[in-house]
Amino acid sequence: MQIQLTNTGKRYNRDWIFRQCTYTFHAGNSYAIIGPNGSGKSTLLQTIAGAINPSEGSIAFSVDGRPLTVDNFYQHIALVAPYLEVIEEMTATEFLQFHAAFKPLLPNITIAEIIAIIGLEKNANKQIRYYSSGMKQRIKLAQAIFSDTNVLLLDEPCTNLDVTGYKLYNDLISTYCSHKLIIVSSNDLKEYGFCKSQIAIADYK
Repeated sequence: MQIQLTNTGKRYNRDWIFRQCTYTFHAGNSYAIIGPNGSGKSTLLQTIAGAINPSEGSIAFSVDGRPLTVDNFYQHIALVAPYLEVIEEMTATEFLQFHAAFKPLLPNITIAEIIAIIGLEKNANKQIRYYSSGMKQRIKLAQAIFSDTNVLLLDEPCTNLDVTGYKLYNDLISTYCSHKLIIVSSNDLKEYGFCKSQIAIADYK
């Protein structure tokens, strides 16, 4: 998987969030988009995800040299973000089953095993609405990290997690995501410390 940004920018009205960003993301590598709160990290990540259109420049996606369109790129990505909601009327088991119907999970691991790995086996059949914010974040991480995709996009992935949750996050990344293209949007070193490259959003203002 490769993602190529060429002179890419995004603005709202007259205000440029970022602009003239030329960068190539390669499979198997990890990248951090860093900068202060409100600087545009999440906007850049959403643009990379194809969730919002750039105002200038272009984004190209390819797998093994084969071009992808924005319309089918979504099949190759998984995303964790504070603004994405889980279906609270479902149990953890039902939610992961529902998710797997649209985006297959990693092979050779069951949903029950996934729930045990994230430490929620005692709550597997409890509606998510009764979960704490930290427990909900673990489910968000699980549905993305265990998706069988080439790209993992993480926007403030440890929101609402305690010290144990941070350790779980880093363990999941190191164990299950070494083959993926990972992009983390964060200003917390504990969320992106494993990343091999850093992109300062301030460089594209």
